[in-house]
Amino acid sequence: MDISESVPWRDAFPEYGEKDTPGVCLRGARTKEGLTQKELSERTGIPQSHLSQMEHSKRPIGKRTARILGRELKVSYRVFL
Repeated sequence: MDISESVPWRDAFPEYGEKDTPGVCLRGARTKEGLTQKELSERTGIPQSHLSQMEHSKRPIGKRTARILGRELKVSYRVFL
């Protein structure tokens, strides 16, 4: 794989700032696993409305919640913090 012409993702998506990163990571990890917000809610016990708010950077993702999401989505919880 030739990465000589690749660009950092922050340069490719300037519309996402630091505060948006956890939500973008959550949406990406959920999509990667092929889950809807409703399905993830059922699996984690986190209300679907909270997941939506987290994905849109309107609700912070705390450490406890990040651990739950990380376990279910098979990623390090640290990407959500």
